[in-house]
Amino acid sequence: MFVGHAAGGAVNVAKQERGKQARAMLSLCGLGYWVQGFRCFPWLALNFHMSHNLNFNPSTLQLVQTSANFPMIAKPLYGILSDAFYIAGPHRIPYICIGVSVLLQILSWGQLALIPVTGQTLPSLMACVLLSNFGASIEEVSKDALVTEHGQKHRIKGLQSYSFMALAVGGILGNFLGGYFSHKLQPRTMFLIFSALLSFQLAISSSECLDLSHRQTPTGKSITDNIRKHLSGLMIAISEDTISKPLTWILTSIAMVPILSGSTFCYQIQCLNLDLSVIGMSKVIGQLMLLSLTLIYDHHWKQIPMRKLVGGIQFVYAFSLLLDLILVRQINAGIHISNEVFTLCFSGLAETLAHFKILPFMVLLATLCPQGCEGSFTSFVASTVCLSSLVGGFWGVGLAALLGIKGGDYTSLPVGLLIQFVAALLPLGWIHQLPMSCPAEKEMKKCIHETQGFERVVGSVRI
Repeated sequence: MFVGHAAGGAVNVAKQERGKQARAMLSLCGLGYWVQGFRCFPWLALNFHMSHNLNFNPSTLQLVQTSANFPMIAKPLYGILSDAFYIAGPHRIPYICIGVSVLLQILSWGQLALIPVTGQTLPSLMACVLLSNFGASIEEVSKDALVTEHGQKHRIKGLQSYSFMALAVGGILGNFLGGYFSHKLQPRTMFLIFSALLSFQLAISSSECLDLSHRQTPTGKSITDNIRKHLSGLMIAISEDTISKPLTWILTSIAMVPILSGSTFCYQIQCLNLDLSVIGMSKVIGQLMLLSLTLIYDHHWKQIPMRKLVGGIQFVYAFSLLLDLILVRQINAGIHISNEVFTLCFSGLAETLAHFKILPFMVLLATLCPQGCEGSFTSFVASTVCLSSLVGGFWGVGLAALLGIKGGDYTSLPVGLLIQFVAALLPLGWIHQLPMSCPAEKEMKKCIHETQGFERVVGSVRI
């Protein structure tokens, strides 16, 4: 009897310890997603600095915004390493500490804040931005993998919705404060504030890394064997039709639409003379819409067939791109709506829908993710989405150059916006590639077990 009570007490203590560790891990990820959303704060200052102080033309501004995401393309490499290579301490958590280290994000934004000459030339500015996003990409891979891993382990579906909520809350505060302080503080001061926030995140993540001190090490396999195993598992997973078809659709739907955000931003600043606080508040409203849509999706829209839901979002997204055309053509002035009011209410809608339409895919693909490959799989998905955004960004840069859109001459901008609209409608032509709903649990388990079986075979065969 005494032995039974002692064993039961030990089990309860172990459960409490695991629960404490899970809560600490989710809190750490939540803070990371919030800071990730808050990155719009320094970026708003950087965009203003490039367009107002450095007088970059729209194509150059768009090029900086797009090229800054190059480190994100290498996410599968970071993901495979986080799956296969265990740093001393809890699995994946140390990678978050690395991702926000002084040598990466803090160093890059700190340089822009403390060394004036760094932000005055395009090469040095690009170097800082690329370094920052390199650190951010490592951190994002670890967070995404931890969330997916936790959701599968505890059978919690749709945990990615809460990641979107944390991102949206960070974006709301970042855009609000960015718009408010843009005409009160120098951009360098705003960079310094964000560096201080990153330092706080580093301190929190480091303390959590010490608290979650249990060690997990792969058993009996070298790092090379583990990398080979996870790489082969990733390849067989993405070859499954249940994964490849939805992934192909979302990637093509993003890549086909030329991004003209740089041209639109410069037009609002230079031609409409809109205050940066108005643009910041429009993004706040956009983030509020994203948060609201995420909550509605989490509580109600999950039950809607995926093909129907995504098709509706894509249709509305295409028409929301025409809202910028209304502003450029000054149709709003004809119905007595000021540029400020129109920008506040409608300018952020297209960007919001572009972000939101990714959520159903993230939930579906996270559900189908093979166990043990969370880092490599989620990072592969994230990097391909980023790559498609890069294609859309460079497509926008090329289109702006082809149409002759440049500082002081925006006569061809309406044509570019119409091309955006048509390009956004085209993916509806192959919407049948999407499933009507998420695969049944039995089918998901089959997909996962087949992938794991393949991994076991590959583990015993030299490739």
